[in-house]
Amino acid sequence: MDEEYDVIVLGTGLTECILSGLLSVEGKKVLHMDRNDYYGGDSASLNLTQLYRKFRPDKAPPSDLGRDRDYAIDLIPKFIIAAGELTKILVHTEVTKYLEFKQIAGSFVFRDGRISKVPSTELEAVKSPLMGLFEKRRAKKFFEFLQNWREDDPATHQGVDLDKDTMKSIYEKFGLETGTQDFIGHAMALYLDDDYITKSAREAYDRIILYTSSMARYGKSPYIYPLYGLGELPQAFARLSAIYGGTYMLDKRIDEIVVDKATGQFVGVRSGEETVKAKLVIGDPSYFSGTTTAGEAGKVRVLEEGKVVRAICLLKHPIPGTDNADSVQIIIPQNQVGRRNDIYIASVSSTHNVCAKDIYIAIVSTIVETNRPHEEIVPGLNLLGPIHDKFVSISPLYVPTTSGKEDNIYITRSYDATSHFETVVKDVEDVWKRVIGSELVLKKKEEANVVG
Repeated sequence: MDEEYDVIVLGTGLTECILSGLLSVEGKKVLHMDRNDYYGGDSASLNLTQLYRKFRPDKAPPSDLGRDRDYAIDLIPKFIIAAGELTKILVHTEVTKYLEFKQIAGSFVFRDGRISKVPSTELEAVKSPLMGLFEKRRAKKFFEFLQNWREDDPATHQGVDLDKDTMKSIYEKFGLETGTQDFIGHAMALYLDDDYITKSAREAYDRIILYTSSMARYGKSPYIYPLYGLGELPQAFARLSAIYGGTYMLDKRIDEIVVDKATGQFVGVRSGEETVKAKLVIGDPSYFSGTTTAGEAGKVRVLEEGKVVRAICLLKHPIPGTDNADSVQIIIPQNQVGRRNDIYIASVSSTHNVCAKDIYIAIVSTIVETNRPHEEIVPGLNLLGPIHDKFVSISPLYVPTTSGKEDNIYITRSYDATSHFETVVKDVEDVWKRVIGSELVLKKKEEANVVG
């Protein structure tokens, strides 16, 4: 490999593939390498054989689950917010032509021992058991206030300053009950915990408006999902990169990140006997979590919140209490189960071409808070009904310790416990700014209807 590249990208997770696609479009010469023989890295979708090989190497998939090729099971459960940042990137780069999307049938929240649908229409809101009659009136005034807010019209502010007032003070202004606050903060603003309540209300406002505008786009729920699983997303961006000259190597051993001993600057990547050179490297944390850079200690650390526990469950029925929905998100707010962090359930089915007919995939996940992570997801598992098979993983949450500017080694973040891709896009924007030196700007394109 005598050729020199502008950028080497390690790992084919969604974050890395978006970056390699965007950099290729910018005219950079990109080489993309992955130790796995499939796309997606930590955000891959696996067939049955790959799933059992990963979690139970000594066991073959049972024959009653159907054909291997019918499966594309996500390792990281996330949905795409219809009006969110990932949708904008998909539309801007036109990778939507390689993908087909389907709407997620419903969004649910666990409250007072039962699951209830997050209302998607005025009629559903009136009938919803989530609030009593008087509370519904108060909530209606609260949502009208948010929807009518105009930055340049103080008459719409009702004395509220979104940048100074806390969300707690706004909830109190409208007299909203704790259960309603839980529902808004966790099922709509999609916060993992309650820390947001004492902070400026601006971000929560933006999140709620994003949720309601996404809900308005397709109705039923604010989420969309690619047919054949989330692993299709990195592959679509890999295609984009290839069209602009990017080179991909799967199943490639990464033995060393080579740095110049005198300057500490990145030189290249060694695989076996060959070293390929580049000006800089971008990679997922797993390539840097050991002693990789010429004997220097790893360049990543584990976040304070530590780890995410996820349980992939194969079911032979829809989740009880969801009106036989073929796909759902269920959020269990932390207050409902005495935790600090929410528990998430994401479920898809054969409607999305990710499993055999009459099989449902449900993934339960949360941030680990104790030394018994398997027990922490039990409230979620209890909502699923009989579980045919279950695969549990515990993943550390890594972040880079340096910006990368000093040594040209740029590291992405681990996939967090959020149920959507907004934080992934934030990471893409962050790495882009560190590498290129300016903000990632997507030229405005017409909002496309990406759901067929």
